[in-house]
Amino acid sequence: MATTASVDVLLRRADKLGECPIWDDSSGALYWVDSRAPAVHRCDPANGTVDTWPQPAIVGSIAFRRGGGLLLALQSGIHKVDRPGDQPSLVVDPEPDRPTNRLNDGRCDPAGRFWVGSMSEVAREPLGSLYCLDADGTCRRAFNEVIVPNSLAWSPDGRTMYFADTYRQTIWRFDYDMASGAVAERRAFRDTRGQPGRPDGSAVDADGCLWNCEYGGGRVVRYRPDGEIDQVVPVPAANPTCCCFGGADLRTLFVTSATQRLTPEQLAQQPLAGSVFAVRVPISGMPEYRFAD
Repeated sequence: MATTASVDVLLRRADKLGECPIWDDSSGALYWVDSRAPAVHRCDPANGTVDTWPQPAIVGSIAFRRGGGLLLALQSGIHKVDRPGDQPSLVVDPEPDRPTNRLNDGRCDPAGRFWVGSMSEVAREPLGSLYCLDADGTCRRAFNEVIVPNSLAWSPDGRTMYFADTYRQTIWRFDYDMASGAVAERRAFRDTRGQPGRPDGSAVDADGCLWNCEYGGGRVVRYRPDGEIDQVVPVPAANPTCCCFGGADLRTLFVTSATQRLTPEQLAQQPLAGSVFAVRVPISGMPEYRFAD
């Protein structure tokens, strides 16, 4: 397997839980969150400037809206803002009966639906679910018994949805109906037990390969559509969290990372933990899909 990609440090940081990088092709900027700061960040890679907008609660993920602004998956539900610094406005709280749950990984499908998973903030137990928010504001539960939801992504033809439960150490694939947003035929795409880390956030390239950040493994793994490992890219941080494609040609893989739960000794050994990395790859990725509100 190839390990030839070079990893650059886009931003040297110490994010507690950097997550959900998304590339805005209209402005040429990278957005991401530090879930536990909590804050939304934006960087212009051309000059390295960073804008930061603190948030009122843990923020698991964000998504662009076609009409402008962002969706924010906060602990208290899915919110929206017209501009990043605005006060979040509640769209829907899918779990008003579970105040100790929070929303985690979220992504838009090619049709503009926002998918997001929930998890318990107090116990690593199967208390979470996966939800789909439609453009009309309807929010439905796809399935439950989720421990830590991650790796939401779609194949280029939109017929396959990927999803991982990090603590079950498995990436699944589903048959996906783009017209209705229905998922069916869940099957294991990759059982990651025995690998250095656990599956976290993902992105798909134009060849239909899934790039997955391996939390605890210090690497990003490119899987072919058959689930076999094609490429491994080591990163100088044990806990890479999520990735996205960006840059003018969509051939830069941006990778966020985390410092949470690292000991002082581990932090000393990993001075780049919590940074944002940039990896030049030979194949372009898929553009970031936007919520069709």
